[in-house]
Amino acid sequence: MDDKSGADEKRRAAFSRRGFFSSLAAGATEAALVGAAIDTKAHAGGMEAIEGESVKVVLHVNGQPHTVLAEPRWTLLHVLRDQLGFTGTKQGCERGECGACTVLIDGLARNACMTLAVEADGKQITTVEGLMNGEELGPVQQAFLEEDAYQCGYCTSGQMVNAEGLLRKTPDPTIEQIRQGMSGNLCRCGAYGHIFRAIHRAAVLKKAGR
Repeated sequence: MDDKSGADEKRRAAFSRRGFFSSLAAGATEAALVGAAIDTKAHAGGMEAIEGESVKVVLHVNGQPHTVLAEPRWTLLHVLRDQLGFTGTKQGCERGECGACTVLIDGLARNACMTLAVEADGKQITTVEGLMNGEELGPVQQAFLEEDAYQCGYCTSGQMVNAEGLLRKTPDPTIEQIRQGMSGNLCRCGAYGHIFRAIHRAAVLKKAGR
């Protein structure tokens, strides 16, 4: 083979290799784009399906029944605040660590952010608004006021609801029982001493029929 023929053969081989890899890259890019489009469409379709799906839920909040259409993924916190307007239940960490969203479900303290609305269907729910005696403060609320058991106030509604649940279960708690019972409610202002005194005071007020 002469030099010219050898050079031509090398050019054809190089071109073939370049063409092959260029075609391969273009094909991979196109496949990725098509795949992304399919994934996006599927994701959007899935979201539409989730958002469009709803079930009827009856929540008995503070003694009153409320019927709502809720998506299965909605939390009780979202429904209480954004659908029913019970904004005393605060949105805090949204992962069950701070206790700001505490409500009572059938008398037991639960984190509304970690409870699905459908789980509470047909159950009795008490929020901080339900601690009132008509237009007057309930005993736990009154005790928190008297003992100055708050500073910024953001955690206070959850603290009071959990305290109510504790006193329903243990009407005359010891300081250790209060510490244990309130351990799931955080106060970043550090007003724990006032909170514990308020719970003792609330126990007294409840015994007196307040």
